[in-house]
Amino acid sequence: MESLRTLPLAEFPWDRLAPDAECARRHPDGIVDLSVGTPVDPTPAVVQQALAAAADAPGYPLTAGTEELRVAACAWLRRRFGADVAPAAVLPVIGTKELVAWLPTLLGATSVGFPALAYPTYDVGARLAGAGGRRVDALTGLGPERLDLLWINSPSNPTGRVLPVEHLRKTVEWARERGTVLASDECYADLWYDGEPPASVLSPDVCGGTHDGVLAVHSLSKRSNLAGYRAGFVAGDAQLVARLLERRKHAGMMVPAPVQSAMTAALDDDEHVGAQRARYAARRATLAGAFSAAGFTVDDSTAGLYLWVTRDEDCWTTVRWLAERGILVAPGEFYGPAGARHIRVALTVTDERATVAAARLRSAG
Repeated sequence: MESLRTLPLAEFPWDRLAPDAECARRHPDGIVDLSVGTPVDPTPAVVQQALAAAADAPGYPLTAGTEELRVAACAWLRRRFGADVAPAAVLPVIGTKELVAWLPTLLGATSVGFPALAYPTYDVGARLAGAGGRRVDALTGLGPERLDLLWINSPSNPTGRVLPVEHLRKTVEWARERGTVLASDECYADLWYDGEPPASVLSPDVCGGTHDGVLAVHSLSKRSNLAGYRAGFVAGDAQLVARLLERRKHAGMMVPAPVQSAMTAALDDDEHVGAQRARYAARRATLAGAFSAAGFTVDDSTAGLYLWVTRDEDCWTTVRWLAERGILVAPGEFYGPAGARHIRVALTVTDERATVAAARLRSAG
């Protein structure tokens, strides 16, 4: 317990938004909640049917996942990224937030790096492990320093920035030179709007055809509206995956059998992913246009579930201004000191609520 006292967990960020949420709820036409990226669209029918068909599941599921699931994940990685991954190098996880939070502990990491602007759980995972965590603005700033584990995130939460292939390749090379495990959180990789589809660290032109020292983390929450299922997987270095499997067996970290069947169906079907991307693209256009018309600047935001927006003022000032108009957003400060003058705007609202938010912004602009 000493490490938890030494590295205390911060207050859950969204609890700090309670007063602003209350303010937004007082709007005569109700709140438009753009603060959390929780999907609102239906879970695809093909996935629901697979879940129902597997509902009779009296026995324990395999921690390693079914052969069908691992083969489906490999097939999808090949279709999407051209990556050649063996089924034994794929491991299902209970939603990728679980893996992000526990990967440093499972690997025994004592030093963990993560982006300067980052999902808070990377830092939380380091603290839970009693590890030293640090924000990494650029690898050049680390010099000869070695980390046990380095997280990257492309497309980024919160900024929506996509790392180019050359950047990913150099990061893989840097990590391998130092014996650092590189974990790439790619949970938004199927939600892009401008330019080429985001690459993976498992892509041959990034990793050189070998996955040594590299892990890619994928979630079905965003692309397939499976946030309520807690469904994701990690793939890459076969030895690292085997190590994670052994430790997860002891810890009882198993994805329920019906969820594994649902995941298999989701990974086998690409059509619903394209349809969901089109929904988010339409909401993105509506909200980005309205924020721009109201005098905001939208930075990055080329992929993922969010807009990264600024009025070049303290983020909490912007949060409160929007709350007075019935719109709730997340302050950029939640994602690191570098976000202190930005807000994060989620695209995960219905078309009707996106239109309402746009109207309020345009009338205020």
